Amino acid sequence: MKFDLLHTDINSKARAGVITTDHGVIETPIFMPVGTAGTVKGVHQRELKEDINPDIILGNTYHLYLRPKTEILEKAGGLHKFMNWDRNILTDSGGFQVYSLSGRRKIKEEGVKFKSHIDGSYHFFSPENVMEIQRTIGADIIMAFDECTPYPCDYRYAQRSMHMTHRWLDRCINHLEKVPTKYGYNQAFFPIVQGSTFKDLRAQSAEYIANAGAVGNAIGGLSVGEPADEMYEMCEIVTNILPKDKPRYLMGVGTPINILENIALGIDMFDCVMPTRNARNGMLFTSEGFINIKNKKWADDYSPIDPMGNTWVDTDYSKAYLRHLFVSDEYLGKQIATIHNLGFYMWLVREARRQIIAGTFYAWKEKMVKQMATRL
Repeated sequence: MKFDLLHTDINSKARAGVITTDHGVIETPIFMPVGTAGTVKGVHQRELKEDINPDIILGNTYHLYLRPKTEILEKAGGLHKFMNWDRNILTDSGGFQVYSLSGRRKIKEEGVKFKSHIDGSYHFFSPENVMEIQRTIGADIIMAFDECTPYPCDYRYAQRSMHMTHRWLDRCINHLEKVPTKYGYNQAFFPIVQGSTFKDLRAQSAEYIANAGAVGNAIGGLSVGEPADEMYEMCEIVTNILPKDKPRYLMGVGTPINILENIALGIDMFDCVMPTRNARNGMLFTSEGFINIKNKKWADDYSPIDPMGNTWVDTDYSKAYLRHLFVSDEYLGKQIATIHNLGFYMWLVREARRQIIAGTFYAWKEKMVKQMATRL
């Protein structure tokens, strides 16, 4: 993997760059639609590619390991071939999903024993076997196995957890050297900064991760319930330490406003279920603000879903029609809203990139943050 930093904003730390992998170019800043189980919910791969047009999507190691299982993916030739996706894929390590299982898992130095949410069967994730699983899934970018601490979190717990994440990182790196890639293309490896919302721990973890010398780095353990200001503060500490010549990925973030504020802090890559999950509940994001399409005020509003028209659904359908679909519990409504929200997120990061290159990012970001906070 190669990263070229092309432009930096003069009024912030926002950056425009290009990541190149064996599956193509990723222009940053970038948002990665979440395809948890080998599918971005409610969207065909053709729509994803032709209408939403992301350079990269995300798959989830925990879910793909449990279903369809790694042997099925290996027989198919990896996740790209299994789901018919010829662009980039990043897999997270399953650390966040294991964290979210709460009462269904037990964390030890060796790894994590957990109970499947599907059938209750017991499984074990270690830094070593998670590297093997991600090799078999075949993503272009794979993540270190880490522990995601909850919020709020006791300082001593966060400190112990961070040190264990660092030891697990060393085990991941050592094991990756013994496990070759499988499908004829390279895989890039990103370690993950932890440390909860404690400044000294975040700085310490960022130093450790920077010294690992990976081709890219990630920031985990945020967007887990902490106030946005704390998230931004932690990101600023970490981006001041992580190397400038490598991409920075903020995991699981977030709202359109979160994304713009973190781009301003020097983050290059994002993923979040919010555009798809909120779409299925009738919440639409636009440049003018956010819409609950189920509200009665839209019942006779025949204007386009979004006059900006980032995707074809925005101008093909009216707000009144989309509201009718939601009120009638027609699945098409969820599909239309999903395509709209993902299209908007892709527009947002690409427009941010354009503004960075033009030297006008900061003023545009300030205006957009105010507009997008409006409930329409």
